[in-house]
Amino acid sequence: MTGYVHIYTGDGKGKTTAALGLAVRAMGAGLRIYVGQFMKKFEYSELSGLQPFGNRITLEQYGTGCHLIDTPSQEDLAAAEKGLEKLRAALESGSYDVVIADEINVALDFKLFTVQDVLKLIEIRPAHVELILTGRNARPEVIEAADLVTEMKSVKHYYKKGVQARKGIES
Repeated sequence: MTGYVHIYTGDGKGKTTAALGLAVRAMGAGLRIYVGQFMKKFEYSELSGLQPFGNRITLEQYGTGCHLIDTPSQEDLAAAEKGLEKLRAALESGSYDVVIADEINVALDFKLFTVQDVLKLIEIRPAHVELILTGRNARPEVIEAADLVTEMKSVKHYYKKGVQARKGIES
C-alpha cells in the first residue's frame, strides 16, 4: 500500500476529529496507528475514547499542561522537541501504518520548531506510512509537500454566543 501525506487545516472545527476518525477506520482495517498531540496535556475525551482500543492506537501528548497564548517557555520548547523526536521514532520504527501529528501546524505557528523540522518528518516518512498533520495555519511549504489538503472553514460557531467547550463534543 502506498501512503500519503494529509493536512487538515483551517479555522473551522473538526481537524482533530477528522484525523481520529481516520485512525478508527484504519484500526478497523487492521492498521497500526500512532497519534502524537502537540500542545496538549489535558484529559480530552479522545483519550478516554481511544482507551478501549488498547495498543491498537497509541496516543501520546507533547504539551506542558498550560495553554500557550504568547511566547513559548523553555518548557514548551522542550516538550515540542520531545514530540518531534517521538514522531520521528514512530515514523522510522516500522511499527505504524498511520502516524498522526495532531496540532503540529499550530505548534509550528507558535515557533516551537521550524518549517524544516516538519518537512523533515515528511521526508523521512516510509512510503507505506500515511502521515496526517492537523492544525490551523498550515504553512505554504508544508501544504506544497502534502498529497491531500483539506481546509475546514468556519461559517458559524456557537462559541461566538458564549457557549463553552462541551465534554464529548469539543473536549
